[in-house]
Amino acid sequence: MKKSQLIILAIIVISVIVGIYLYPRVPQEMASHWNTQGQVNGYLPKFWGLFLMPLISLGMFFLFISTAKIDPLKENIKKFRKYFDIFIVLIIVFMLYAHSLALFWSFGFRFNMVQAMIPALGILFYYCGILIEKSKRNWFIGIRTPWTLSSDAVWEKTHKLGGKLFKISGIIAFSGIFFLNYAFFIFFIPVIFSAIYTVVYSYIEYKKQPK
Repeated sequence: MKKSQLIILAIIVISVIVGIYLYPRVPQEMASHWNTQGQVNGYLPKFWGLFLMPLISLGMFFLFISTAKIDPLKENIKKFRKYFDIFIVLIIVFMLYAHSLALFWSFGFRFNMVQAMIPALGILFYYCGILIEKSKRNWFIGIRTPWTLSSDAVWEKTHKLGGKLFKISGIIAFSGIFFLNYAFFIFFIPVIFSAIYTVVYSYIEYKKQPK
């Protein structure tokens, strides 16, 4: 088993152990969702509040591992597998971070959840850009359009541009710390723009290719 996989499983196991330890100590209902203003607008029974995130993390872990094995182009995934493995670890750490914030909230600590999540989202978006730049043609990871999947040249050009756009989106996301009332839009508008633009760009590049 790879080192990255051991790290992920260790994080999940520790999360479960912590959940078992905290079960008698947390309220019957735990805050589980915050609106764009950082105010609680959703709750879960404490069982799900403690164990839902580790269960989701475990499911995501197996999903990511499986896709890399069943992809018809899995040989291409091997070419950037180390970046993909780092991405999986980063996703699980991101989940752990969000879960930890919810636990602190349940014990009476008060903070702006949106502000607390901004750095994590910025890092995640930025690394998505790195992964996109490094990825090779496959069916599960990257900007998968009919045109990128049909041409290695279109894939490379689209992902080179898409990687830069997602890294810029990650940097822009950090500015949400200073504009909390507009943080939601600062997070997602650049990402949505990047996604739409790269889809259109892939089509344009495909049309340029020799028949």
